[in-house]
Amino acid sequence: MEFSVKKFDLLQELSLTQGVVERKTTIPILGNILCEASGNHITLTATDLELSIRTSCEAKVKKEGAGTIPAKKLLELVRLLPEGEIRFKLLENHWVQILADRKTYKMVGMAKDNFPAIPAFPHPIAKIPAKILSSLIARTAFAISNEESRYTLNGALLLLKPEMITMVATDGHRLAVAEIDHKFEGLTREVRPLVPKKALAEVQRLASEAGEDAEIEFALDESHLFFRAGERLLISRMLTGQFPNYEAVLPRDNNRKVVIERGELNDAVKRVAQLADTRSHAVKLSVSTEGVEISASSPEYGEAKETLEKEYKGEPLAIGFNAQYMIDFLAAAPEGPISLELKDEQSAGQMRPLADEAYRYRYVIMPMRI
Repeated sequence: MEFSVKKFDLLQELSLTQGVVERKTTIPILGNILCEASGNHITLTATDLELSIRTSCEAKVKKEGAGTIPAKKLLELVRLLPEGEIRFKLLENHWVQILADRKTYKMVGMAKDNFPAIPAFPHPIAKIPAKILSSLIARTAFAISNEESRYTLNGALLLLKPEMITMVATDGHRLAVAEIDHKFEGLTREVRPLVPKKALAEVQRLASEAGEDAEIEFALDESHLFFRAGERLLISRMLTGQFPNYEAVLPRDNNRKVVIERGELNDAVKRVAQLADTRSHAVKLSVSTEGVEISASSPEYGEAKETLEKEYKGEPLAIGFNAQYMIDFLAAAPEGPISLELKDEQSAGQMRPLADEAYRYRYVIMPMRI
């Protein structure tokens, strides 16, 4: 294998693979990147066995072939090299020589035969606009559970229907759901895979790199999910198991409503939460005709109280929420008014942004004892 490639092109693709490369692995080859040179381009592949990425860029190939190179060290070296062409040559014992200007480096590679095989891209079932996919992930991924014991909650439900796309995430204490109308050509059935959290972060990166007007080709087989944008392909192992019936959790009769600007509510909750209990993060929302009072107290820090003057016509109500759960949602919600919808002290509350109607975005949050 021997080729030369522009630093800018190589750096762009190498950066995209770093979220996938396994850092603390017991399998050394997973810390390497597979580099294959053929025709007029090179293909780079990285995997941690759960998630894989394959990407390519233009190159002048002098001799076709393949080798593996330590991924993190390669990225750090390429980043420090001057702009211009970088030449690569595979030497004996899997070593790789790197030449740039009058600078020479040799890196210890590993046999390419030890690199895991990557499944081939099957026939795509849908083309999802990159902007829509990225927006759905941003609105929901923060609600995914980090508890490994709750396996089916370690990802988001991606629900594709012929005329609609929905994404749902929950950790059992809160639930985020966003959906938007979109007609999918050739999709005749409902598809509802579970996408792991790490994969979602990489899909979002893939979508933002592809640009707002791009489309992501989506496909799946028995155990893998495939997202392709141009020459870049992301492959994730599918989560198995039954995602909870989220529609049963969505509140039906939360008729005590108050509307607050996103920024105003976000700032007030953040300030009051400074004096909340460090274990529970609980803040109390007292809604009355005088507005919304947000308060918190803790034996070690003291107490905080802020009142937002808002129009409210219902019965007075006091309810406790986890402040961090509120802040997570408000960070993801678009600017503009937020409808806070409550039923009683024991029932889940719901928050909905009113400014962005294309995405039917709802956030359900369980109450806390206060």
